Amino acid sequence: MSYSVTPTALPEVLILEPKVFDDDRGFFFESFNEREFQHATCLSVNFVQDNHSKSSQGVLRGLHYQIQHPQGKLVRVTQGVVFDVAVDLRRSSPNFGKWMGVELSADNKRQIWVPPGFAHGFVVTSESAELLYKTTDYWFPEYERSLLWCDPVVAIRWPFDGEPKLAVKDAAGKLLVEAECFA
Repeated sequence: MSYSVTPTALPEVLILEPKVFDDDRGFFFESFNEREFQHATCLSVNFVQDNHSKSSQGVLRGLHYQIQHPQGKLVRVTQGVVFDVAVDLRRSSPNFGKWMGVELSADNKRQIWVPPGFAHGFVVTSESAELLYKTTDYWFPEYERSLLWCDPVVAIRWPFDGEPKLAVKDAAGKLLVEAECFA
């Protein structure tokens, strides 16, 4: 098997650790194999878009979701270190408004599966970081929403002091009580 899967406090959010072949020349691993992903997760998903982002230390991106055309995301870091977060935005879920976070890095090669119905974001804790992520639907800017990163009800314990570097849309994110959520 190419992946080991670790459940999280939010059962639908999964941490995947690929089997890495290391030797004195470097390393090799399959970052995605549809058959192995399905076998390891019991999920059948269709990825339609790959995204690549680079950010400097202290940049916080998110917490993003699309109210129409929700996206599942398979996220990994290829350079640097981030603290990656998912928040359950499904009102019918017993975990509505709860979050989980995990360190993703180029060194640990972990991936996180964030299913549709969840907000996703991360903060860069190294000098810089690059992320690659696959999505199950296309980006539709008219449906994109942001949950406020510092919502006191959600109460994410971000691993930094002070204020992060934010995009205008993320600084204007909605509180959970005001946010459009999923059924």
